[in-house]
Amino acid sequence: MTPRGDDDPAAGHARTLLRTATRYSGSRCVVLCLVSTAATGAGLLLPAVLGRALDLVLAHAPATRWVLCCAGLVLLLGLLDAAQTVLTGTVDARTTAWLRRRLTGHVLGVGPRAADRFGSGDLVARLVGNAAEAGTTPAARAALLAALAGPVGGVIALAVIDWWLAAVFLAGAPVLAFLLRAVSRDTSDSASRYQQAQGRIAAALAEAVEGVRTVRAAGTEGREAARVLRPLPELSRAGHRMWRVQGRAAARAVAVAPLLQLAVVAVAGVLLTRDRLSVGEVLAASRYAVLATGVGVVVGRLAGLARARAAARRLGEVGTEPATTYGDRRLPAGPGRLELRGVTARRGGRTVLDGVDLDVPGGTTLAVVGRSGSGKSLLAALAGRLADPDGGEILLDGVPLRELGHDDLRGAVGYAFARPALLGGTVEQAIGLGLAAPSPARVRKAARTARADDFVRRLPYGYGTPVADAQRSGGESQRLGLARAFAHGGRLLILDDALSSLDTVTERHITDSLLGDGPGTTRLLVAHRGATAACADAVAWLDGGRVRAVGRHEELWRLPEYRAVFGDGADPADTPAADGGSRPAPDTRGTVSGERGVTA
Repeated sequence: MTPRGDDDPAAGHARTLLRTATRYSGSRCVVLCLVSTAATGAGLLLPAVLGRALDLVLAHAPATRWVLCCAGLVLLLGLLDAAQTVLTGTVDARTTAWLRRRLTGHVLGVGPRAADRFGSGDLVARLVGNAAEAGTTPAARAALLAALAGPVGGVIALAVIDWWLAAVFLAGAPVLAFLLRAVSRDTSDSASRYQQAQGRIAAALAEAVEGVRTVRAAGTEGREAARVLRPLPELSRAGHRMWRVQGRAAARAVAVAPLLQLAVVAVAGVLLTRDRLSVGEVLAASRYAVLATGVGVVVGRLAGLARARAAARRLGEVGTEPATTYGDRRLPAGPGRLELRGVTARRGGRTVLDGVDLDVPGGTTLAVVGRSGSGKSLLAALAGRLADPDGGEILLDGVPLRELGHDDLRGAVGYAFARPALLGGTVEQAIGLGLAAPSPARVRKAARTARADDFVRRLPYGYGTPVADAQRSGGESQRLGLARAFAHGGRLLILDDALSSLDTVTERHITDSLLGDGPGTTRLLVAHRGATAACADAVAWLDGGRVRAVGRHEELWRLPEYRAVFGDGADPADTPAADGGSRPAPDTRGTVSGERGVTA
């Protein structure tokens, strides 16, 4: 059951979102409402004018003026209908574009939490399909006023002709009101189920497309297609239910409306025989009875609004996820000292990091190692505030990350990832992403540091090659991501498994470049290779969400459990072997010295 709007945060966000979207296109909505109302008014005038013209023709009186008036009203109705169509399309497009911009900015402001909660495919479905559906709300509301004005005006016109006509019609009005209420309620529920099934299909499709090579390699194309389309029966049921609701409404309207129209025409005929109505007034009354029973138009508008409301609620669910807020403090001058104090982070109800304490002096390199699932990537995300911890505090040069302004934080922290997303039109723009004014010299220097310059120059247009046309391997993509991080600069550089696809020679060159950056840059490396860990000033060994030990790689290597992190078949040439001597036990207090070692 869908919660009541007062108790449903998503519904509250949806209402706020639609109110703001309506204000965004407010002037056009007002014009659309006026045009629609004017068209309704012209439609209400036409039967009266036709009736008057008919009475004059039957009386052999001059009727040219009234016939021309009829022609003018028909022409005006055509023009107003065309204007209404154009305005409706314009308002829908503007509102949809505004919703997409607003929700896209919010999703990017939320960060990875949005994709974790909803899934990338479902998010795309909401931002594309549901935003388009919800974007029809302002125009539909404006048109609904005109749609309601038709029946109301028809009843009033009947009363003007003769109050008996209005009384006969109003006797059956409660049936129509009940019909409209049922349509709105049932359509909203079925539309919500339909859109939820669409979102699940989109999420599964995104996963399948992302893992298409795995699917092909496993030969499970048919099984994967069945998984993607598994919600299809539910989608079909919800769609059929929606059509059944509207079909039943139309059937009831077909049953009720003609009876009301027939009753009005019958009473009008009786009044005609008693000389209380003219032939033209009977004609007008028959037309007004049709307008008064115009349930089909109202049902269509209500169904559209119900679907839009369900779509807006799905957008509201995204809005309930709070965006990251930033402080207003500035970073003081400093070497980039990173501190984690009692950091705890939970994901999916599981504590991934539990009370982590680390102190990384400025200008040093800390490698973070651990088995899969130990929280290495989460720690890297927390260190640069791509995510916030559930407990504890993270400081950069003595300032909590939560209190830093957006520009200061993002200017101070650079990232490189295992699978970098290369955004931008060209390779040069992808490397310079995030820089206010990236100079070609800075971009090329960063590419040389990342050992990417040679293969970029071999591309069809060098650094001007569109990213989409730059065919590259996984290692080359990683080098471009590293080049972007090097071009970014800053006092803290975080590499989340960003060397995993490189050959050992290239990795060694890049590692040497990293360690030669000077004292102004602190480096945090998520490492899976012993060779990478061996180059760091110290290693933080994560195990079970806690820091089990901090020390030099060669000191930790003598522990069998530490060696097992890199696999039993680790190459002794890449990682220092345990010598079995009487080396001091590694420190476990999470402090990295400034001289490639561990101190108390």
